[in-house]
Amino acid sequence: MDRLSATDAGFYYAESENAPLHVGSVAVFEGPAPSYGDLVRLLLSKMPQVPRYRQRVREVPLNLGRPLWVDDPHFQILYHVRHTAVPRPGGPEQLRNVAGRVLGQRLDMAKPLWEVWLVEGLEDDRWAVISKVHHCMVDGIAGTDLMQVVFDLDPNAEHTAPREWAPQRTPSGLAMVAGALTETATAPLRQLTSGPSAVTEGAKGLVGSVRAAASTLPALARQALTPVARTLTGPIGPHRRWAWADAQFDELKAARTALGGTVNDVVLTAITRGFRDLLTSRGALGADTVVRTMVPISVRKEGERGSLDNRVTAVFVDLPVGEADPVARLAAVRRQMDDYKKTLQTVDARSIIAMGDFVSPTLLALGVRASMQTGQMWCQAVTTNVPGPRVPLYLLGRRMVSAHPYVPIAGGTRISIGIFSYLNSMTFGINADFDAFPDVGVLAEGIRRGVDELVDLAGKQAATAAR
Repeated sequence: MDRLSATDAGFYYAESENAPLHVGSVAVFEGPAPSYGDLVRLLLSKMPQVPRYRQRVREVPLNLGRPLWVDDPHFQILYHVRHTAVPRPGGPEQLRNVAGRVLGQRLDMAKPLWEVWLVEGLEDDRWAVISKVHHCMVDGIAGTDLMQVVFDLDPNAEHTAPREWAPQRTPSGLAMVAGALTETATAPLRQLTSGPSAVTEGAKGLVGSVRAAASTLPALARQALTPVARTLTGPIGPHRRWAWADAQFDELKAARTALGGTVNDVVLTAITRGFRDLLTSRGALGADTVVRTMVPISVRKEGERGSLDNRVTAVFVDLPVGEADPVARLAAVRRQMDDYKKTLQTVDARSIIAMGDFVSPTLLALGVRASMQTGQMWCQAVTTNVPGPRVPLYLLGRRMVSAHPYVPIAGGTRISIGIFSYLNSMTFGINADFDAFPDVGVLAEGIRRGVDELVDLAGKQAATAAR
């Protein structure tokens, strides 16, 4: 039985009527658009490489074990591949509107947890693919790997004909309960008998984690006393607004080279300007205000690329929106990220994540659902940076020209920003609660202004150094 990990199960349990927990993307391609039938046949031919696309989640009775992936005996690809269009010639605003509606709708949790939408009618003879995959199946890195499985690196790539498929029999409820109870009883024993090195490494990881937690207590105490933009958090409704901003990777690298830090530091600083503009327009900006964002960090090893699951931890970064000087904003972001890097080097994050497998499945389900319903005030946003391919991707011979990510919102955090790099571009996909963020465009435009101001400062610094 293929059981969800504790992390994957947490994302599954967190799904609710007003909090769909799927990740997604909007990819735009050069035309002409393929036929709906050609897209269906292509995806069918790729199914053997992505068996999850024919599987659904089956919960164990009474939550005595974590849910299982089982083959869907009623799988029908025509349900998962949809076809729509915008009025010609559809511009960015029309595409954002249809994408916001599609991405805001829940997946059917009783079926395989994915959808693909073919969108025709875009200007310049272009078309788009809107993709949705539940977060219990993939994290950001796995989503990128999945994209490269479904798409091609060669515009002339040949595809095999779809193959016949027969689902494996779904285990009975009794068999699922028996398997869950057996696993609960034997998992600790397997851990202890897997060898002294496993026990030793686990103990070292735990000790290192305790030390790291102790070292971060002062920072957490400071964060607890820092005034955050609490107006950004609150109840989440069923509808979404979706916007995006674009930048060139060379712009961000130039700013990094001239001003210091990493590209990710520069990106977070540009986002800080976006939130600064948003709060200023609302009259809610204070001199010491910060926007605390959760930043997921992948702990996936190189040899684990291609596996469809979640292998992430997270840090919390205070974006200094009250700071007027962009260079000082970058320094503050860089300082926090450098501190987190040092901490993560002393922590076996993978061991901490694996410890979730020992949590009672019933408590895991109850705890996740209760926390999502209660909400939180600790962080106001989610910001995740996913490196994409630096080589062109193709779908049925058509070249992908851009892709914008979609990151879900939940638990009182009413806005998320996904960052995705492809070729020389970096795109920002902004997902927000519809009622709470009628001004989401201010944030998108502010992020672009944040990039511009850092690029301008980098240019001035380079010109001064050349004199």
